[in-house]
Amino acid sequence: MMRSSPLPPQGWILLMVLILIVPSCAVRRPVPAPVPVRVVKSSPSFFLETNGARSVDAIIETIRRENNVPALACAVVRSNRLVGIGAVGVRRWGFTNTPIALNDRWHQGSLTKSMTATLAAILVDEGRIRWDSTLGEVFPDLSAAMNPAWRAVTLDQLTANRGGAPADLQSNGIWGMLWNFSGAPTAARRLLLERLTVLPPSSEPGTRYEYSNAGFAVAGHMLETVMGQPWEELLTERVFLPLGMTSGSFGPPATPGLMDQPWGHQMSDGNPKPVPPGLGADNPVAIGPAGTVNCSVLDLARFAAFHLLGERRDSPILAKVSVQRLHTPLPNNSDYAHGWMVLDRSWGGAGRVLHHSGSNTQWYSVLWMAPARDFAVVAVCNLGALGGVNAGNMATDQIASRMIQEFLNSP
Repeated sequence: MMRSSPLPPQGWILLMVLILIVPSCAVRRPVPAPVPVRVVKSSPSFFLETNGARSVDAIIETIRRENNVPALACAVVRSNRLVGIGAVGVRRWGFTNTPIALNDRWHQGSLTKSMTATLAAILVDEGRIRWDSTLGEVFPDLSAAMNPAWRAVTLDQLTANRGGAPADLQSNGIWGMLWNFSGAPTAARRLLLERLTVLPPSSEPGTRYEYSNAGFAVAGHMLETVMGQPWEELLTERVFLPLGMTSGSFGPPATPGLMDQPWGHQMSDGNPKPVPPGLGADNPVAIGPAGTVNCSVLDLARFAAFHLLGERRDSPILAKVSVQRLHTPLPNNSDYAHGWMVLDRSWGGAGRVLHHSGSNTQWYSVLWMAPARDFAVVAVCNLGALGGVNAGNMATDQIASRMIQEFLNSP
């Protein structure tokens, strides 16, 4: 059994920084207006071969039991071929007659960030926006009211967490305002932009890395503003459908009152406590571009396969140079690229691996890619964490380590 973690010794601290925080005492808010999504014909730009994949159910069931979590799923990709797949457990703790299915949807939390950055790259390639487009350019009607430091902040900086957007929206009162907002998601992001940019940036834009959900939300609002379509529509049309991610959606996967999809959970008194879908089960829609996507584990593997393929060649969706740009940190930007951590691991072949995790405190997802070895593993759990390392992220980390052993390091 592989004893080393995909994460470095300080990785648990780093990993928890990547969690989207939902306050446990969040104010109940009205259900926002539904977002209309236009259905367009899917034209896949790559082929992920799914036949003949090995079942890893037995492996991940052992991990599930050891960590006392409701359900786990994972998928392993090599050379754009699905080589391992598994899903075990139940949709809701205590309801053993509702087993997890391979096509069930899981909340992906901050893995949404790399999807928003991918959407940005697609629109840049199309000439709809530039990486150096600024807030002052895209929002001329708000420019005069902005703190002057915000006007020159670029799309590039925001999707690399270097735009001066703060990590915390609670101290300035914006977070509570977003929870109480009952309008459409686009209007919620407009409100966030207006209230944030009258304040000074958290740091001088372009000078310091600061992980920020608000920054990605503003970036998503830039995209929906120049395109005249909600971010949810754009992501569906330009990313999900072209990649064959037909399960892609937003917010808690299950229908309120039903057991049609998995429920999220939080740990309580040593056991998972189900969180009913609906009010309080996700972050405010305003920060959707930072972390409200849900999709199946197989569709998450399709997204990873697309990024692996994009490192090697152009596709009808995105040029190779654009994918490589997404995977490259800005100068002096620590190890964060555009929605990806760029780390060194011996199992990565040349050492370079891409990683991100996501949680809204009720779910946990991880994605690891080693482009030099054309390898990716995704793992998901319907148990999150409130302010610390817990069984959900421990279980997904153990799955990633075990899949690396099984599919990369075994003779």
